[in-house]
Amino acid sequence: MSAIDDKYAQFGGPGGFLGRPADAGAGSAEMDTADHRGRCRDFEHGSIYWSQGTGAHEVHGDIRVKWARLGGERGFLGFPLTDETGTPNGRGRFNHFEHGSIYWTPATGAHEVHGAIRDKWASLGWERSRLGFPTSDERTPPNGHGRFSDFEGGTIVWTPEGGAVVKVAID
Repeated sequence: MSAIDDKYAQFGGPGGFLGRPADAGAGSAEMDTADHRGRCRDFEHGSIYWSQGTGAHEVHGDIRVKWARLGGERGFLGFPLTDETGTPNGRGRFNHFEHGSIYWTPATGAHEVHGAIRDKWASLGWERSRLGFPTSDERTPPNGHGRFSDFEGGTIVWTPEGGAVVKVAID
């Protein structure tokens, strides 16, 4: 048994939320990841990824779709560090990855947060802070200087000169 098999069994195997292995035949075996840093296996409702440095963790649903669109394990977020987990306030879900996180709620959808903006949001208390959940991915402002991410209660703006600064929405 591999670490992926162990994780799959932990989630209930074929009767669990991940369902049966995808293509219950030739395509259902573990395989090397495209970057050759780990292994993965796809299931009906998610995937389990493993690397020596991160261990085995599952991704599924809209978080999995967002992560795949951002390049999966080969993208800037890297391998998952956690299984998809519910947030303490019960409104959303998240996965942490080697270089960032993806947070999801039914109202906001799935959005990535990373780098200094993620560090600032974390220092404020994540989604429990006055900012709430992310409502955008990190992006470059129209003037091309710095980066920013929008949240339910404001924006975090990063510039090389000022670092990450919170701009709270005023109602």
